[in-house]
Amino acid sequence: MRAVVQRVSSASVEVEGRIVGSVAEPGLLVLVGVTHTDTPAEAAKLAAKLWGLRVLHGEKSCSDVSAPLLVISQFTLYGDARKGRRPTWQAAAPGPVAEPLVDAVVAELRALGAHVETGVFGADMKVSLVNDGPITLILDV
Repeated sequence: MRAVVQRVSSASVEVEGRIVGSVAEPGLLVLVGVTHTDTPAEAAKLAAKLWGLRVLHGEKSCSDVSAPLLVISQFTLYGDARKGRRPTWQAAAPGPVAEPLVDAVVAELRALGAHVETGVFGADMKVSLVNDGPITLILDV
């Protein structure tokens, strides 16, 4: 699994003109991509990493300060544009494989005590954010 993690002051995701998920206070925006070989164990590992990642102000984690997370599926994280001008998406898992694993990350975070907002899997989403720092990390588990 791969995640792009951004420390945000606020963030939201809109689908068909309606806000479906948002964080109105400092926290993390997490874009999650799934590849063919990912497992529920990796989803749990990613969730634990996100919950304990010390990138908030004062080197705090979401678990330290109960900061919210906005988790959005993002198959394009496994796009490959090394050849030519058109990316290939072959490394991205198909929806029936990816959706349960993105849901597992969210469920694991909630089980750890996190407040998690989400996008809508497979939807055309508009993401807005105020990147704080800016801090942006790429995590591979």
